[in-house]
Amino acid sequence: MAKRNRKSNPTADPRSAGQRLEGPVGLRIVGGQFRGRRLQYGGDIRTRPMKDRLREAVFNLVGPDIRGMHAIDLFAGTGALAFEALSRGAARATLIEQHYPTAGVIRRNAAVLEVEEAVDIVTGNVFIWWKKRPILSDLPWVVFCSPPYDFYVQRTEEMLELIGGLIQSAPAGSAFVVEADERFDFRQLLNPQPWDVRTYPPAVVGICWKS
Repeated sequence: MAKRNRKSNPTADPRSAGQRLEGPVGLRIVGGQFRGRRLQYGGDIRTRPMKDRLREAVFNLVGPDIRGMHAIDLFAGTGALAFEALSRGAARATLIEQHYPTAGVIRRNAAVLEVEEAVDIVTGNVFIWWKKRPILSDLPWVVFCSPPYDFYVQRTEEMLELIGGLIQSAPAGSAFVVEADERFDFRQLLNPQPWDVRTYPPAVVGICWKS
C-alpha cells in the first residue's frame, strides 16, 4: 500500500506504511482483574493498538455483560482488546493475527498475564480463517473488528462478508464491536439489530447485539 501524507489526510491509516510510532507508547489494561497491567508493544505502527481512552469507552458501552463470553479479536495486533475482555470476565479468547512477530507479542502478553490456557492464538489471515468456518464455543461471542481502516475501502466486500457471516453464525446474546473511520457507512452491514455508532476522531465505533 502506498504511503500517505498524514498531515493532508488525518483519517489515513498509517499501519500500511510499516513504520514505527514516534516516541514511547503506553499500553495497559484499563479495567477489571488486570487493571493497570502493562502489555508489551514493540512500536510497529501496523498494529495501531486502540488507545486506552477509546478502549475504556468501548468496554463501558459493552458493559458487564461481557462476563462469561467468548472474545474474538479478528485483527488482534497486541491482543489488547481480547486481554481487556478477559480482564473484565470473558471466559475465553480467540485472537487472529497474521504478522508472525506480532503474534509472538500476543503470546508473550498472554504469558505475562498468565492466561495462556484461556486463549487460542491463530497466526494467519482473518479472511482465510473465516472461510474455513472455524468451530467456536457455544458461549455468546464478543467480536472485535479493528482492522486497518483502508480495508473498509480497498476490501469492502471481504469486510462485509466477514462481519455479516459472523453475525449470522453467532449465538444469541453476542456483541459486535467494529472500529472504522468516517469513510465507512455502517448501514452497509446487514443486521436486524441497530448499530450504536459513536465517533471518537479519527475512529468511528459501531456496537450491536444479536438478540
